[in-house]
Amino acid sequence: MKGKVYLVGAGPGDPELLTLKAVRILRSADVVLHDDLVGPGVLDLIPKTAQLHNVGKRCGRKSWKQSDINALLIQLASFGSDVVRLKGGDPLIFGRAGEEIEALREAGIAVEIVPGVSSALAAAAAAQIPVTHRDLASSIVFLAGHHAQGQSADGGVIEHLSPKTTYAVYMPGYGYSAMSARLIAAGLSTETPCAIVSQVATPSECVFRTTLAELANAPQLPAPTLLFVGEVVRMAAHATLESEAAWWTPESFSGAGTSIDLADNDLVNNDLVAAEFGTQKRPRRGE
Repeated sequence: MKGKVYLVGAGPGDPELLTLKAVRILRSADVVLHDDLVGPGVLDLIPKTAQLHNVGKRCGRKSWKQSDINALLIQLASFGSDVVRLKGGDPLIFGRAGEEIEALREAGIAVEIVPGVSSALAAAAAAQIPVTHRDLASSIVFLAGHHAQGQSADGGVIEHLSPKTTYAVYMPGYGYSAMSARLIAAGLSTETPCAIVSQVATPSECVFRTTLAELANAPQLPAPTLLFVGEVVRMAAHATLESEAAWWTPESFSGAGTSIDLADNDLVNNDLVAAEFGTQKRPRRGE
């Protein structure tokens, strides 16, 4: 009898932001395949009897190909195991869930999706940015960083951006100059406020606010980061904003993060540009 695969959202890293259903499924899993950016507190919920496989993707070291992940999911479920594919944030947002769903369906493997708190919404909550507002923003758009910088593989273009929309950019990297130029060329004002949220839901969480005109001079905050652009960013409030002039210089965070391969990102993210939330402390079978 074949097992089942669960695509589970791990949220931004804080285990308190997991859904009750995600916790229940994790605690009964036979095998877990997780992304690099899943927090250690979330991994600690997995039973010691479960196999654990880190299938994260990183620049500068050997990474799993998506086709290999798909094949492993199918193989494990074919043996009758209940398999959890644990993804940072929400599995359906820049998480390659669509490719895994297609592969599993073709193999006749049952699949269930358990949503998670997306990295963008967790970051917005941390910075107290209302992504929609009756007077300021009636819509929100999620963008991948390489697309916002004009590097999308499909050659797609961003044009006619609305000042009444909030833009959440996943995996922004540090190419802020190209990104701001592209967004301004698409119609946004140079004075449009924007905010970089770094390491959301961790003790190192911080927020830096600026404008599109000055975004190129923003510090390279530790990854993972998200970028928000839009008028609602004026409402941001965070402890690190109160003393931002004192806690950073352009050199403070230079090179603090390691870029993830945007063609093979974790989530993303969980989503995301790259530095681990932490290291796994206890050994597990299957690593």
